[in-house]
Amino acid sequence: MKLPVALTIAGSDSGGGAGIQADLKTFAALGVHGTSAITAVTAQNTVDVTDVVELAPRMVRAQIDAVVSDIGVDAAKTGMLSSAAIIEAVVDAIREHGLEKLVVDPVMVAKGGARLLREDAVDALRTHLIPLAAVVTPNLPEAEVLLQRPIRSLEARRDAAEALLAMGARAVVIKGGHAEGDAIDIFTDGSELLELSANRIETSNTHGSGCAFSAAITAGLARGLEARAAVQEAKRFITSAIEMGLELGHGHGPVNPMFDVDLGRRH
Repeated sequence: MKLPVALTIAGSDSGGGAGIQADLKTFAALGVHGTSAITAVTAQNTVDVTDVVELAPRMVRAQIDAVVSDIGVDAAKTGMLSSAAIIEAVVDAIREHGLEKLVVDPVMVAKGGARLLREDAVDALRTHLIPLAAVVTPNLPEAEVLLQRPIRSLEARRDAAEALLAMGARAVVIKGGHAEGDAIDIFTDGSELLELSANRIETSNTHGSGCAFSAAITAGLARGLEARAAVQEAKRFITSAIEMGLELGHGHGPVNPMFDVDLGRRH
């Protein structure tokens, strides 16, 4: 039986809580072999991003080509893309390789506030990458940037999901973690609109939550789930990963994608 393969196209987090590192942990936890194309290297911990070095777009493309040509990819996701030039390289690769099961996490700002996407790259994300997405997963601030309007109410969240669908994505999840009250995500694939609710967990250990959530959706798609089932599984997964978050560092500790593994059993 072939092991499902997922590809993450994203930045590296030296603190291990988000980006490529969170994605690969999530893939492994959900029974999928993880591969990667690194877009940028960040000097990062739970408090701040202190430096960023983007990789050349040709190197990002070369990583994708190397994985697809030999190992194959059942589903892919994007995270931190940093620049319009990297987005264009990724878009070209996705089109050429026919990567239809694509999850787009429109990463813009780190938990500590550092920008992870240049302002001049937002339009490239909006017009070139989102139309290729099987699922796009913005949080509320990201959805507001993409749609250039405030999203304050649950009804506005529903309207925003429909508007993002009209941009070309085949399914949309607008995450509700930045709103007050329960964490209510809005999912739509054009045929139905669902509210996916979970109790809010009072914790500061949420670093990497968006990365792990989108990676969990990608893992589900790689295993053959439809978008709705993959999103529902990912919602359950990230709720547990946040609940079992790790007390590390002096800022926002990371979520724990390996919550089913006893990390302390050898100590």
